[in-house]
Amino acid sequence: MTRKSPAKRSVLIRGHRTSISLEPAFWDEITRIAHHRGLSINALVTEIDEQRETNLSSALRLLVLENLKHEAGR
Repeated sequence: MTRKSPAKRSVLIRGHRTSISLEPAFWDEITRIAHHRGLSINALVTEIDEQRETNLSSALRLLVLENLKHEAGR
């Protein structure tokens, strides 16, 4: 399996731009989750930002993990 370096993306959270660095596989899943929920990536990231207890990149990785676990029935 080839590892890809984290990719930085700029998102808008409550009117402020911020950069988030995540591996492409996580960005792919975040895009899929946002689409499934009928949200933009900015809206999903804002939602997670408001609920998080850790740094934003970690909170987004945990979102992906929990979503995949849920889909797997665990």
